[in-house]
Amino acid sequence: MERFDVVVLGAGSAGEVIAGGLAEAGRSVGLVADGFVGGQCPYVACMPSKSLLRSASVRRLVATAHELGAVGSPLDVGDDADAWRAAVVVRDDVAEQRDDTGAAEDLQEKGVTLLRGRGRIVAPGEVEVEGIRIAYGELVVATGSRPVVPPLDGIDEVPWWTSDEALSSDERPTSLLVLGGGPVGCELAQVYARYGVDVTLVESSDRLLDGAEPEVSEALERLLVADGVTIRTGAVVAAVAASAGGGVTAQLEGGGELTAARLLVVTGRAPNVEDLGLELLGIEPGESGLEVDGRCQVVGVEHVWAAGDVDGVAPFTHTATHQGRVIVDRLLGREAIDDRTAIPRCVYTDPPVASVGLTVAQANDAGIDVAVERFAPSDTARAVIEDASNGTVVLVADRRRGVLVGASLVGPHADEWLGQLTLAVRAEVPLAVLADVVQAFPTFSEALTPPLRALAQG
Repeated sequence: MERFDVVVLGAGSAGEVIAGGLAEAGRSVGLVADGFVGGQCPYVACMPSKSLLRSASVRRLVATAHELGAVGSPLDVGDDADAWRAAVVVRDDVAEQRDDTGAAEDLQEKGVTLLRGRGRIVAPGEVEVEGIRIAYGELVVATGSRPVVPPLDGIDEVPWWTSDEALSSDERPTSLLVLGGGPVGCELAQVYARYGVDVTLVESSDRLLDGAEPEVSEALERLLVADGVTIRTGAVVAAVAASAGGGVTAQLEGGGELTAARLLVVTGRAPNVEDLGLELLGIEPGESGLEVDGRCQVVGVEHVWAAGDVDGVAPFTHTATHQGRVIVDRLLGREAIDDRTAIPRCVYTDPPVASVGLTVAQANDAGIDVAVERFAPSDTARAVIEDASNGTVVLVADRRRGVLVGASLVGPHADEWLGQLTLAVRAEVPLAVLADVVQAFPTFSEALTPPLRALAQG
């Protein structure tokens, strides 16, 4: 039986970082890949979705070029269907045609042993992959997550996608019913709407991005409505059925129905912890996945670590990468902590939504002496130049300690100018220092100065 210093179950973002980092440091590593090397993100999630969002954004910009003085008269951007086909070509190029050969070869060149197939723990210290047993000294569980599909009556009778299928398909339906108003639902609703698809988005809570600041939800709803998306919040789909012509009819609780050519289900994700043999190690996953400590070690179990979506806390690619680095450092004897105080959260609509740290509600629940300031990015000189009218800034501070504990932004490039606030929350930079930072003129980050000064002055 071949033995490895470390076996990693899962070859997504965390698995890549861990396997590659340890192999380069001279450890023997077996990486078990039940799916793409690199995970979902490069091939059927983050990268293809951001490619489509970029194409849709540029298409909208070109259509309004005359309003910005770029051309003398309106430009013809062509047929929606033709443009969609072109966008799909670019998307698939960005997603490397869903071929992970290059990623696999990169890891193997670093000395990683790649084992294709599903891995399962068969005894303490042993994993089986497609009938082959291997031994390990340390085990890392980085098996990721999968889309959650609600048990809708009739769903097997209608054409439906998860985001994985939507971001792999060439199809541009004439109409689309999006079930779920979270980040992915909002992003894809905007993409399809900007390519001429009649989009209706249904969200069971009373607002989009439930859990975000209310001002953020409102701003996001305004921008999607401006793109032609019909939004139904506080609505629950009770059942679906095939409609005439091969589409889908959704029955709403309390009455009413919605029809579309296709259903897109984006109601969240669940950690992949089933059928891994974890019980043989005395591990019982919770509803949100595996519980880990500040070192990314599974609580109560020696020599077992977990990273990425499988712990269900902050299911982002950058979180998985961060945790992967923590585990590499720990296994190499270096100090590292999985500090999630300032994990950025972004929705890549146009304009994007970006946040970090606590919301006002979360800060109040935590017993913090909360101070809040708000500002409109449209009041900056840069917004006047770019004709950017939609957006918001919400900053949350701990009045007693004089530090920022949370920030939420909506505005052009907000995902980029969030960076300085992420550092501020992580490093607990005093408000007085933040308020005195000189922002370049004219930039959208100037929208941070008035609320920071107000917070600093108490």
